[in-house]
Amino acid sequence: MALIVTDIRIGLEETERAAVEKALSKIRLKPSQVQKAYLIKSSVDARKKSEISLVCSVGIELSSIREEERLSQKYQLKQSREEALALPAGKQKISGPPVIAGFGPAGMFAALLLARAGFCPVVLERGGDVDARVLKVDGFWKKGELDSECNIQFGEGGAGTFSDGKLTTRINDPLCSYVLREFVIHGAPEEVLHRAKPHVGTDYLRSIVKSIRQEILALGGQIHFNTHLTDVKIQNGRLTSLSVVQGEIPAEMLILAVGHSARDTFAMLYEKGLLMEPKPFSVGVRIEQRQSVIDRGLYGAFAGHPALPKGEYQLSYRQNGRGVYTFCMCPGGMVVPSASEPGTVVTNGMSEYARDRENANAALVVSADSRDYGSRPLDGVAYQRRLEQKAFVLGGGSYRAPAQSAANFLAGKPGLGGASVRPSYALGVTDADFGGLFPPGILEMLRLGLLNFERRLPGFADPDVVMTGVETRTSSPVRIMRGETLEASGLQGIYPCGEGAGYAGGIMSAAVDGIKIALAIMGKYHA
Repeated sequence: MALIVTDIRIGLEETERAAVEKALSKIRLKPSQVQKAYLIKSSVDARKKSEISLVCSVGIELSSIREEERLSQKYQLKQSREEALALPAGKQKISGPPVIAGFGPAGMFAALLLARAGFCPVVLERGGDVDARVLKVDGFWKKGELDSECNIQFGEGGAGTFSDGKLTTRINDPLCSYVLREFVIHGAPEEVLHRAKPHVGTDYLRSIVKSIRQEILALGGQIHFNTHLTDVKIQNGRLTSLSVVQGEIPAEMLILAVGHSARDTFAMLYEKGLLMEPKPFSVGVRIEQRQSVIDRGLYGAFAGHPALPKGEYQLSYRQNGRGVYTFCMCPGGMVVPSASEPGTVVTNGMSEYARDRENANAALVVSADSRDYGSRPLDGVAYQRRLEQKAFVLGGGSYRAPAQSAANFLAGKPGLGGASVRPSYALGVTDADFGGLFPPGILEMLRLGLLNFERRLPGFADPDVVMTGVETRTSSPVRIMRGETLEASGLQGIYPCGEGAGYAGGIMSAAVDGIKIALAIMGKYHA
């Protein structure tokens, strides 16, 4: 147990030890009274660029629990308790191993918990293991050779493997701490436990997912790569078996953790009668600035100080019921080709842990809903696909991406013009006019976003900035309905899970949802 002392401010030249000393002083403790003291969280306060500081939370452990309780009440302090995750034991005997479709964060953490509880789960992943996947992705980025089954969207670790590896989320769930600790156990730097905006980068993620896979296998689980779920068989409202490209598999329990890009799986499940609804998502472009410009805009004269992280931004603006915002910002990263279907162009962002490349990039996207694409469950999928196919044509038909400078976009002129930011999209870009890609409502919000965000963050949309399209995979376009047991509505044995099913958005929330599904199964069954 530990006391948490918050709002401890230190200067950029001060050390972590200074934060601890200020925390002890705040609650009138001497070092001799303390068993252990350490930094829990730190974040940057750059609201005043002349007085940038670090805001810290410090954990303090005493030998006397009674004294901790007294100080907690006196100074209105929170207390942290690190408790092991309790794994429930259900009363029903499970008839066979749970099957998990998808080995992204949701499927991976569901499999990990089920394996630890002795359920010996069977994982089906349509893409390859992470090493084979890296080779496939590299082949696409260098030669334009797209493998529609193994790519940046499909394969071990899911779409997050090729990302900035952000371990942040808007959900407030105690399971988030459990996920972070598991990441550290499997190779993430320990600092992710105390940073306000932790990330691990694509390079760490690749080794982390391997380590988790190895634990699942050591505990008796099975993981089958290049194994695409193609059908489910349902009788009398219950799952009875499923089909993969290699044949039929008897199964009475299936966790659907297929990710937000499994469009063929969505269509198959819809035909099978699973209740689904369209879910709002967002579309737009990747905007790319020099990282040094973003750092100056955020930190002023302190830009480049070793105590400061690479500058990040998260900006939003609403007008007339529609929002424009930045998403998945990748400091010191690159814009990456992310298509999973032939004849389409899709962009995404990625950073290594060091975040040391020249450019920053982020999705600059506008919310889209039924007024844009219709009200049937798969209408959003069709809308995404149309934009991606149009981007492919605008880019010249060879997986090059259409690009336009921010200045030209605002002026209604095509192409990059004199923009000096070098686009990082690996397959190259083609001068284009996004007016030929997006409908008027999306275009207008992108324009308003550029103007508004430039005022708030100088350099965001200056003449050197480039935009590359198209960004469509911000989240799943569908939600597969589930009931109180977390099974699909009206069916037994199928558990919609994670981002693809519409219940998460990002690595952390997807992992948490996978854990919740696993706990629900454990609460009903025993191995």
